[in-house]
Amino acid sequence: MDEKIILQKVKSHRPSILGSEDFTKYAILIPIIQKDEELHILFEVRSEEMRRQPGEICFPGGKIDAQDKTGQDAALRETKEELGIGDEDISGVFPLDYMVSPFGMIIYAYAGFIHSGASIKPNPSEVGDTFTVPLKHFMETEPQVYSVNFHVQPEEDFPFNLIVGGEDYNWQTRQLDEYFYIYEDKVIWGLTAKILSHFINVVK
Repeated sequence: MDEKIILQKVKSHRPSILGSEDFTKYAILIPIIQKDEELHILFEVRSEEMRRQPGEICFPGGKIDAQDKTGQDAALRETKEELGIGDEDISGVFPLDYMVSPFGMIIYAYAGFIHSGASIKPNPSEVGDTFTVPLKHFMETEPQVYSVNFHVQPEEDFPFNLIVGGEDYNWQTRQLDEYFYIYEDKVIWGLTAKILSHFINVVK
């Protein structure tokens, strides 16, 4: 391989997140809706029949499929499927920052408006319930933040003899901040709360 080939390969490469091909990609929508003459954010309560995280509070969304041209397409498709609404019920959709989760996921987040006249009919196989919280509540309430520590545990056959320090190698531990918002009897936490906090910081 000569210099010209290397230059051409590097020139034509489009940077991405290293290893992103091994990540599962999801897209979510933060739905904003007018209610009682003020803006609210709509949340879903996952159906108890769901295999993953039954009963937890989340935003509409799901895995980006091959049929989805973009993350926004996936977020809108999932929102319409889960809330039983149509294209005409959603407008003003724009992207927020995407999140790379330490658990092998990349989440593409969007915010958009659901028309107040939309007839929301949640899909019972995915959504157990929906509720809204005034946007004002989040604008005036800081999330509670708690840390979770992760420790490195190499497998038994790890080749310590190949690294400087061997079994005494000074591994870097990782700390993950978990966000919590509490509204009445609802607890909004995890990735949902972290993405919500980012959205609130953007609109502030």
